[in-house]
Parts: sequence; structure tokens; C-alpha cells
Amino acid sequence: MMSECEPNETDPVVADDIAPVAAAAAAASTTDLNFRSQEPLSTLFDRNTVGSGTNPGVAIRISGSCESVLTELETDGSGEETLLLPCLSGGTSSPRGERQKRTRRNRRSSSSDKDNLTSPGNSSGDFNHFPGDPEFGDIIQRAEQAIEGGVFPERISQGSSGSYFVKDSKGKILGVFKPKSEEPYGHLNPKWTKYFHKLCCPCCFGRGCLIPNQGYLSEVAASLVDTRLGLGVVPKTKAVYLVSETFHYNTIDRAKSRGKKYALEMVPKVGRHFHRVGLPPKLGSFQLFVEGYHEADYWLRRFEAEPLPENIRKQLQSQFERLVILDYVIRNTDRGNDNWLIKYEKPGEGEGEKVSCVDTWTVYSAIQIAAIDNGLAFPFKHPDEWRAYPFHWACLPQAKVPFSQETRELVLSRLSDMNFVQDLCEDLYELFMADKGFDKTMFERQMSVMRGQILNLSQALKDNKTPIQLVQMPRVVVERRRTGGQGRVVTLGTAFTQTFHCKRPFFSSW
Repeated sequence: MMSECEPNETDPVVADDIAPVAAAAAAASTTDLNFRSQEPLSTLFDRNTVGSGTNPGVAIRISGSCESVLTELETDGSGEETLLLPCLSGGTSSPRGERQKRTRRNRRSSSSDKDNLTSPGNSSGDFNHFPGDPEFGDIIQRAEQAIEGGVFPERISQGSSGSYFVKDSKGKILGVFKPKSEEPYGHLNPKWTKYFHKLCCPCCFGRGCLIPNQGYLSEVAASLVDTRLGLGVVPKTKAVYLVSETFHYNTIDRAKSRGKKYALEMVPKVGRHFHRVGLPPKLGSFQLFVEGYHEADYWLRRFEAEPLPENIRKQLQSQFERLVILDYVIRNTDRGNDNWLIKYEKPGEGEGEKVSCVDTWTVYSAIQIAAIDNGLAFPFKHPDEWRAYPFHWACLPQAKVPFSQETRELVLSRLSDMNFVQDLCEDLYELFMADKGFDKTMFERQMSVMRGQILNLSQALKDNKTPIQLVQMPRVVVERRRTGGQGRVVTLGTAFTQTFHCKRPFFSSW
């Protein structure tokens, strides 16, 4: 069983703050408040990266469990780790084989927000820094200025958790903020109906294959995977801190905020010593808002009545294939036709949208897909309890068309690189480890599922399969082999084992 670690949303208190608070309380005849301390999040990680100079061999392993073991890849014992890559042929050299090896100590990933997941200061602007993405940082700054000016985020009524439209000073929506503490299993979730749903019908609430309260990390990680694969279907998403009166806080936090403000007004000399005046910032995911998009259901019904021109249909198919690849790699358990969007400009209505893909090409597309709501992805096991959480796009006509040559070349150019999966797992490690509830064992299980998905995806692209054939492939888990250790310390070796996951959920189509 997993244990859920809830973050402490209250502000840290230093010794210098306690005496001024007590003095202000005595002078103003206010009620004494208890303060809880919060440890800053640690983001240190010191581990050498994996080399690519290994020559894997094949061995057969027999297991008595319900999982059918396929193969086990061994290295030549050189002491370097390699992540299992699907269907590698030929030598182990790669386009990036000559690049300088990056160590965990020296590498700073611009996509992981570990530098931002630290203890908050006087305001959210003190730690929302994005030196590698000044455009995103400017958007966050505009949101903070709007909140200070009284334009507060607006809570979204849909969904099972607290999420908010964040606006600028003119009321224009900038993005969607989803605080960690207001997730479905969060202790400050404002959706009370979901709370009773969880108590009265637990088998239909939540997902037993996901780690609780990691939805905000899943949102950010999906954007990271999208960027690494060059898909361009996920709006940019990063982890940020924001504070607003419209967020859901407990009574203690609001009382502390009122007490500090009152003390600052009555005894300014004492109030200046406060570590922070106001509500504590909330950590969560911030996804840029996309304009002009509608739910996929809306456009798909119209496309049935009004068939698209051939060139637009090919654009839609290409975009759809990228959505399929993203969802399959991250094993999204919540992809319905209501949480992916389509933007379509009919010929003559506009010049289309500029679509840029990392290290590929740039085109102008009249139709574009946006994959939102990626917070229920990266499971630590394949669904095998009550529900199967299938991909609902598998029943669409587009899922019966084989992957295009363009998509196959785009994705296989990355998956054929031995360093790609290694770098991706390292970036995800840096992102997930910044969470206070991070568990390295559970993270390794998450990566085992993702490696298995990548293995199937690579094989399906090489075999020119369709998306529906892809989701029908046997579920594979690629686990890192344990080599023993001393006491409670377990050492993960340089070999990986591929296994079939045979256990099926009770409801196979729900």
C-alpha cells in the first residue's frame, strides 16, 4: 500500500518571527496563532548518466508468476547503465554518440522545474524563475501582477478537483492553474461532492494504478514528453507557485493572514519582521491557455456531416497520430473526446496556425489539436483492478488508418537513439523528485511502464500498424533488474527484464 504525503501549505517560521508575532498579538489583543514549520524541498541528485557503449545480449528467464517473461537484456559488465530501447538493430552508435556525457551533478534541465520547487519567500514572484524560458516567465509575472491588482483566478466548475482560470490585468485568460493541494485526493479539494463520492463509492473513484496527489507533476511531465518527442500537441506546462484569495485555504491559514495584516497595520515595526504577510503560495501546474479551440466532440460531429478537404483531412490525421503517441507513451488513463481540443479554420477564414516541431519542420496548419488534462497519466502499473481506462479515441475512424510515414520518421528518429530514453527518464526523475512525497521505488515502477509503452510503440511504427492495433498489443513492463545490496539499500543493476502484464481489470471496456 502506498502512503500519501500531504504537503504543508503553511509558511515556514524562523526564530526571529516568533517574538514579533507575540509582541504584536499582545499589543493588539489578538488571539495567539500556532505556526507550523515546513522543510524546503530538496532538489539535489548526484548520479552519473548512462553511457551508450554497451552490447546487449539475450537470455531466457522463466517465471512462475502470472506474468509471461519475454527476454532479459544484459550488458557487458562495464559498469554503465543502459535503458532498454525497442528493437535496436546494428551497432550501438547514435547521432548523439559523440556528444559529451552529461552527469547528473552538472546537468541543468530547462524543462524540469526543480529550481522553482523551493520554500516560498515573501511572494510567489520570489521563486517563479524561468531563465530558460523568459516568455513563460513574463506570462507568470503578468498573472502575479493581475492578482496583486485584484483580478483573481476564477475557479472552473468542471472536474473533480480545484482548477482555476488565471487572468491578466485586463481579464484575458492566460492559463489554467491546478494546485497540488486541491487535487482529487488533496486535503484542500473544494469539490465536496467528490469527497462523498470517494467515501461512498471508492471503487468508482480515483485510480488504483496512479500515485495520489501527483496530478500536477503528470501535467508538467506530459508537456516535457511532448517537447522531447517533438509532437507539439500539449500546451506548454510548468510547475509554479501562485497565491490568491480565491484559492481554497483552510481556516488556520486565513486566520494567520488576517492576524499578520492586522499586526502590520497596528504595529508596523513588528510587522516588518514577518517572513510573509498574506496567504501561503500554492504549488501546482500552470498550462498556457489556448484560444479558438473546441472540444473534439464538437468538430468530429461536424466533420461527419461536412467531410474535410483531402489536404485538411491529412493534417487532422497527422495531428491525431501525435495525440495517440503522447497518450500511449505516458499511458493516459483519462483521455475522452471532451479533454482534447481541435481548432479548425476553414479555407479563406485565416492563414492557419504556425506549427513548429523540435528539430523537424515548420508548417502552417489549418487544423490543430491540443491535448489538455494530462494529470491522470504515468501509472506505476497497468490498470488491472476494476476499470481498464481505455483510450476513447481508439473507436474513431482515424484510429483505423496506419501511421503516416511522416509520423514514423519523426518518432523513430528519437526512439532509435540509445540516449533518448535515458535522457527522458533523467529529466522526469529531476521533475518528480522535487515533490515532497517522492518515492524512488514507485518512480522506477512508473518508468517501467513507460519503457514498455515505448517498446510497443517502436515496434508498431516499424510494422506500419494502426493506432487501434497499437492499443491491442500485449501490455509490456520493462523493469530494472535488482543486483542485491546491504541492509535496506537495494542496488539496481544494468540489466532490464521485459514481461507481459497478463492480469485484466474486472471491466475491460470502462
